[in-house]
Amino acid sequence: MSTVLNVAAAAAEGETDQVVTPWEVTGAAQGGVNYDKLVDQFGCQRIDTASRTSRPDHHITSSAAGSSLPTVIQLTDDEKFLWKDLSIAESKRLARENAKDIIACGFDVERTFIFSDFQYVGGPFYENMMQVAKRVTFNTIRGTFGFTPEDHIGKCCFPPVQAAPSFASSFPHLFGGNDQLRCLIPCAIDQDPYFRLTRDVAPKMGYLKPSLIESKFFPALQGECGKMSANDPNSAVYLTDKSDIIKEKIRKYAFSGGQSTTELQRKYGANVDVDVCIKYLNFFLEDDAEFEHIKKEYKAGNMLTGELKDRVVGVLSKIALAHQNARAQVTEEMVDAYMSG
Repeated sequence: MSTVLNVAAAAAEGETDQVVTPWEVTGAAQGGVNYDKLVDQFGCQRIDTASRTSRPDHHITSSAAGSSLPTVIQLTDDEKFLWKDLSIAESKRLARENAKDIIACGFDVERTFIFSDFQYVGGPFYENMMQVAKRVTFNTIRGTFGFTPEDHIGKCCFPPVQAAPSFASSFPHLFGGNDQLRCLIPCAIDQDPYFRLTRDVAPKMGYLKPSLIESKFFPALQGECGKMSANDPNSAVYLTDKSDIIKEKIRKYAFSGGQSTTELQRKYGANVDVDVCIKYLNFFLEDDAEFEHIKKEYKAGNMLTGELKDRVVGVLSKIALAHQNARAQVTEEMVDAYMSG
């Protein structure tokens, strides 16, 4: 059953509505995104402790965190043009700015290829796009993504563009004709429909199915039911924010699971399941032992909301400053080097 049909069915059963597509994520009115429903709907498997190796986990699993494998990063500037009110020139400019942010994260230029769809699509990549397109019916595309008769055909044409990088043969200059390599794709769970489709057609094309590691969504400052929006700068902390801005946003806008007074917090403790600062530390605090200690103390009422928010401000400010300093060192020549393959 498609994403859209499942959402409609849930609404018909009286459940609060949640919309999760590659272009729109809206949690239910109560409780935010229901990941259990998504896992069941998309046929995913949760990664639990038993699934992991004995090696300590990096707090953010990524190929930049120590892997020697080639990393290919797709910048879907064409998708932005199709879905947003942007010109092609502006979409390409924004993609290049995105590339600078990615480079600032520390990817190895010798093992990383960053490409924009507008710049790279052609040759073997385009051949794989056509191989995918020929094996996917309009009914499948409509059912998977919920396209309507009012949607322009560019939207229907885009899924093969997203699928093609899953195959090594799309990058002969990187893999030298070794086409039977399995691709590992880290992405947010809203991108799952693209790659379920890709996994369906891969064997028909003679390729291995790509594997995926899908993440949860990063919550807006206003909580799981809120929504990050470029139109509301107070809905998120940006990597460009200075420390004083981060401090103001966290203290003023971060949804708290703590009690309304110090006395009540000491007596009843906090609801850590809805607290945004706890969720942010879960993402960004590298020391798992410290995170569990903070979570325990806050839940028990031994830590106040202000103390928790101060710790979050410190963690986020350090990350933002490090990124800002690294990005300032990224030159246009460096971008060209990463995008030349």
